Amino acid sequence: MQLSKPYLLFLGDATSFLDCKTGAGLRDWCPFDVIGQHALPAGTVDLGIPALSLAESAARGARSLVIGVAPVGGAIPPGWWPTLFAALEAGLDIVSGMHMRLGEVPGLAPSAARLGRKLFDVRHADRRFAAGTGKKRMGRRVLTVGMDCAIGKKYTALALAKALTERGIEASFRATGQTGIMISGRGVAIDAVVADFIAGAAEWLSPDNKPDHWDVVEGQGSLFHPAYAGVTLGLVHGTQPDALVLCHDPRRQTIDDFPHCPLPTLEEAMRQYLTAAKVTNRHSRFIGVSLDTSRLADPERLELQSRLEAQLNLPVIDPMRDGAARLAAAIERDFPRAA
Repeated sequence: MQLSKPYLLFLGDATSFLDCKTGAGLRDWCPFDVIGQHALPAGTVDLGIPALSLAESAARGARSLVIGVAPVGGAIPPGWWPTLFAALEAGLDIVSGMHMRLGEVPGLAPSAARLGRKLFDVRHADRRFAAGTGKKRMGRRVLTVGMDCAIGKKYTALALAKALTERGIEASFRATGQTGIMISGRGVAIDAVVADFIAGAAEWLSPDNKPDHWDVVEGQGSLFHPAYAGVTLGLVHGTQPDALVLCHDPRRQTIDDFPHCPLPTLEEAMRQYLTAAKVTNRHSRFIGVSLDTSRLADPERLELQSRLEAQLNLPVIDPMRDGAARLAAAIERDFPRAA
């Protein structure tokens, strides 16, 4: 699908920044494609970009209203529907990464057709996938995995793909979520694939390639999440990762929104991820840890990174503050290029 840019990010009535990870990802990774943000009166999230009305955004050249919120369950609340109709009237296409399709909003599809506007359901693939085979493929793959959801897997994968390319290593970012697809223009929203075919979709997404080419696959969910662990497991098996990067928010002690689910230690998380990964790639190994230290001052975060590096014997970075050059260097060291 070819999305119409630039975007106006719709934040609905969100009050949690974590729920707005789609909007934040687009702001951070394709800023020149983002005109501004638009929220309902009850919304309190501010992405630090211009707040615009639908008419103002259209006048500034916006071509699509992108739903920048990803609430639990992926429904489009009725309270948002009037804004979607108004966006069509303002001349904007609508882009959604929700599980609920835009066409399920009563009357929205006929209105779009009447006005010559398009509705894009990014989360829903336009093809069928086979079941996973577990067969080895040419090329290399690195997968970002997490202690929890919304913890930096996409940001780490994007930063690592960039760092590998800067070192002269062929690398491709492989999007597995709606935001990554909006950024890269290609991918599979893996959590919308029927469970039996998740591993097969991951195999399709990262096919045979040159021996030294790296697919940097965006992780989803967490093996420790009571709702989404199944998505994570299928993605791990289908990606067949040569390398893994563990993503963590050091402020979290429990799964977000599930206070009765404590997080394991980093060492235990790595053991469980390696057990899963070795089902389809017995040589899989961790090459680093990625932290979200956005709320830590430099002295505190540098001390934490240094302590964890000594504890885990792996490079520990924050991709937004440090970049991912050290992870790329670890890949280059541990996986020598073919002569």
